[in-house]
Amino acid sequence: MAATLLAAAIVASQAAPAWASKDNGSSHSRGDASAQNSAGNVTVGVSKAQVSGDTKSGSAKTAGELTSSDSSWTPPACWYEPTYSPKEMEAMIGKWRTIKFFGIGDFIGDVFDSQYKTGDPAKGGYKDYNLDQEGKGMFWAAVVNPNRKDDPEASKCDKFPFWVENGKTPDVPMAVNARILGEYASDSIALPSTQVSMAPSGTSTVNLPTWIWAPGKQFTEKKVSASLAGITSTAVATPVALHIESGSPDATVFPASGNCPINADGSIGEPYAAGKAGQTPPCGVTYGRAGSYSFKASITWHVSWSATNGEHGPLPDSIFTTPPQNVTVQEIQSINR
Repeated sequence: MAATLLAAAIVASQAAPAWASKDNGSSHSRGDASAQNSAGNVTVGVSKAQVSGDTKSGSAKTAGELTSSDSSWTPPACWYEPTYSPKEMEAMIGKWRTIKFFGIGDFIGDVFDSQYKTGDPAKGGYKDYNLDQEGKGMFWAAVVNPNRKDDPEASKCDKFPFWVENGKTPDVPMAVNARILGEYASDSIALPSTQVSMAPSGTSTVNLPTWIWAPGKQFTEKKVSASLAGITSTAVATPVALHIESGSPDATVFPASGNCPINADGSIGEPYAAGKAGQTPPCGVTYGRAGSYSFKASITWHVSWSATNGEHGPLPDSIFTTPPQNVTVQEIQSINR
């Protein structure tokens, strides 16, 4: 039966719309309304999780590269969540029969009905879509993290919908829980790009400081909440400092640690102004030798999550690094008579 179902789903993913296209009415719900097939595995989109806060929605633009401080960790690309009531399961399968292309709709409908309408409970099947259990549980199905739908890992949640009674959490890897929601929320935070201003810009002078700064209100705490099945997990990203990489072993950075703190207004450093040439910048670099150097700056964000059920924990830091910026350092030529 499993092989038949898989073959049917592969045909379906090539030829038809989703198992079901559900509009859950949330202000910010995400996911694809189509079955997806990758390397023989099937996942079903359209998550009921609602996210809110400082999300990646809209046309936000970034510059630079966002990476995790833990290269072995990535947010979940897929998970299982309560998706269909018995009536919704019946209706969803029924939608296949409306597809008349070479009889594919009826073929798929027959295959799924053999599992969910006339299936053998001893072999994991169901009778009449569990309609007699309406209100007592849900069919849990695989969904893809919409931020990572193209990741190879998104195909690993390949189980077909399975029944779970209300109040129970299935003993299935990647069944949605508070931590998965927290990780999903963290993956949905829109972190501002790390773009800095420099004065002088492009060309600096040996032994004269270059001032570095970023405008205010960018680097403040960011929050996103993800809610599903009575649980809300909130991820919080807090900016720590801007780290300067001068690109030269002969440079002196300010502060000496190379970590420029975040100001109270969310800015970094202090803009250069006339009359400050001889001063030490709160955030900057002085090059000690002429040459061409690749300057980079990165900001680190501490990330954590907490849930309404009391669970909480840290997540790996997120690091936003600017693209390399070429800085030319020249010497001041003087003539002695």
